[in-house]
Amino acid sequence: LLGSRQIVLVRDFGAGSHTGAGRQRRVRDIARTAAKPAPVAQLLFRLVNHFRPRIILELGTSLGLTTAYLAAADSGSRVLTFEGCPRTAAMARQTFAALHLRNVELIEGNLDDTLAPTLAALAAPLDFAFFDGNHRYEPTLRYFGLCAAHRTEHSVFVLDDIHWSAEMARAWAAIRRYPEVRLTVDLFFVGLVFFHRNQPRQHFRLRFNNVLDKLLDQVKQLAA
Repeated sequence: LLGSRQIVLVRDFGAGSHTGAGRQRRVRDIARTAAKPAPVAQLLFRLVNHFRPRIILELGTSLGLTTAYLAAADSGSRVLTFEGCPRTAAMARQTFAALHLRNVELIEGNLDDTLAPTLAALAAPLDFAFFDGNHRYEPTLRYFGLCAAHRTEHSVFVLDDIHWSAEMARAWAAIRRYPEVRLTVDLFFVGLVFFHRNQPRQHFRLRFNNVLDKLLDQVKQLAA
């Protein structure tokens, strides 16, 4: 994907891109900007591998690279990933096929139309959610609220790019104040949210460095 010169028309329902790219974009440029840094993708993999969620939601599929980390971490999980752009969704499906990922379901369309009915149709609680679909204040809070209505106290939510813009910083601050949120961890690139009822309300900032095992051990201890 990083070497692909193919040009696709991208339909963006979110806050757009800091790169200023227009609707016509090369696949390699999408991959370069949408792919998570390796430490972030590895953290998501390790979180899923540790907590073993049955139901995983990803808001914002793009080319499916981060989805692949989530799905590969536990083949017994069910990964529901949402993408608004039909052409990008088609390329994500190619990614899933190439990696033989059979536990991924891609829901195509505007999140405003697809998220609520998908959540309502779930036969089990939402165990894990990764929010990377719309980097604006109001949609982020709305999607978080919809997902939170289907979580348990053991669910784990991860928000991407919490300091990407002033709107995302406001959204992250608002989420930290939700009554049901007991513990948050600010890793700058992403924010982790936990809901354990017996957990005193705490909010931490940790330095996201390359010592992944140490970082994950800290998160496990805080959420124990």
